Amino acid sequence: MGAALRYWRLVRIDTAGKRQIKEIKPAKEFFADTFPEYTVESDVNDTEVQRLLLELSRDAPADRCLLAERCLLCFISWQIEQVCLQLEANFGNVHGFSCTDLLPYVLDDDGRLQPASSYQCLSRKVLQSFDSAQSSLTNWTTTRVKQDPALNKFLLELGVYLISDWAILNDTRPKQLERILREFHSLTVSEIEYFSKLLESYHLIYRVQRLQQRSLGIRGKCSPPTTQQLEEIALKLESQIGQILKSETVMAQLQNLASRLRQYRIHARGGALPTVSRDAMDREGISAPQVTNSEENEDNQAEFLQLYRSQFLVCLEQALALVIGSRIRQLQSKKADKAKTFLAALQLIYCQQLPMTAIAKQVGLRAQDAVTRLLKLKEFRADVQQQLMLILRDRVLVLAQNYFNLERIQILEHQIASALDEQIAMVVEEADKKSRTTKNSLFADQICRYIDKINK
Repeated sequence: MGAALRYWRLVRIDTAGKRQIKEIKPAKEFFADTFPEYTVESDVNDTEVQRLLLELSRDAPADRCLLAERCLLCFISWQIEQVCLQLEANFGNVHGFSCTDLLPYVLDDDGRLQPASSYQCLSRKVLQSFDSAQSSLTNWTTTRVKQDPALNKFLLELGVYLISDWAILNDTRPKQLERILREFHSLTVSEIEYFSKLLESYHLIYRVQRLQQRSLGIRGKCSPPTTQQLEEIALKLESQIGQILKSETVMAQLQNLASRLRQYRIHARGGALPTVSRDAMDREGISAPQVTNSEENEDNQAEFLQLYRSQFLVCLEQALALVIGSRIRQLQSKKADKAKTFLAALQLIYCQQLPMTAIAKQVGLRAQDAVTRLLKLKEFRADVQQQLMLILRDRVLVLAQNYFNLERIQILEHQIASALDEQIAMVVEEADKKSRTTKNSLFADQICRYIDKINK
């Protein structure tokens, strides 16, 4: 149900690039004549109204055909705007754009009452390709807007790639995967072999079943793998690597792999990658916690994943600020110079990857053991892990409310907490390993950013 006026008022962009509502009087009179039961402000049954308008736009005399079509084009313009508002709500803050930035790419209908010319505005493309037996006009408009090349090009430049993880995995070929992981992500041979076997197992179960469904005429978006599919993928993988994996682990690893492929595609299409170290993010394997629901559509999955990633980085920075701030206050209460030495040592070990002996010389400590006692890295990482868990868990639960109902969230809450705990532990463990090498990590990158910030 929706307001009747959407069928004769057009949302458009004026010559100055501003949003404008244009009332088309002939369309208003036609609508009133065709649907006398509806007043200007009354709600209408969109399904019934659109069904009749579609019939008239195809079978009525030319003048009525154009008016029926115009009513539908006006309706489509409102839905296009809704899609842009949704994109702004989901990605705008993180990627720096608003609905106003998107509208010029997709609202190109001038509202004229005349047959389609050689130039086809997006609204006409939506209407001409619409099949009421396959979808509603609202859903079809949403799909076409999100597939619009110009809009997608703009979003890609900002680092937003509108396609689900499962669609990405479906159309990635094994040879292509090997090349991307080797040349773009610089993974080791064993890591590439593992991900290749994971993709092969996914294809053998998920993609084969999807192709079977399509051969039976069952179509639709790529939903997340079901629990049964994940169990079957885990079994296939087990036969190749000899390791038993839980379904939750397989899901997390598939999302991890899809995330790497998404980053590559954004890069290959000229889009912006995350502002953190790409290598660090790749290797830390940031993936969304398992909050999948087979009833959620693929767009929601992609949107949730994008928002989750950004929240993870924000929360990690907050956790580091809390723990480092607490350490500084403790040290200042004993001796002011110790706090400065602590910050300097932290910067040298995480940002410059210096060994403890070299750090001791630079900060004026007697030897390596003195640096170890000052930094207490194991305790430091454990404190960050605990703070990050507390902050991120609340944020993810709030974020999930946009995608799941309250009852579903309550069911998923334990899974979310477990998945977050596992992922945070991986990030911290990786930071521990890399602190002993010359390689950096996401954890280290965020520490360096924070130290740079407080030193400015």
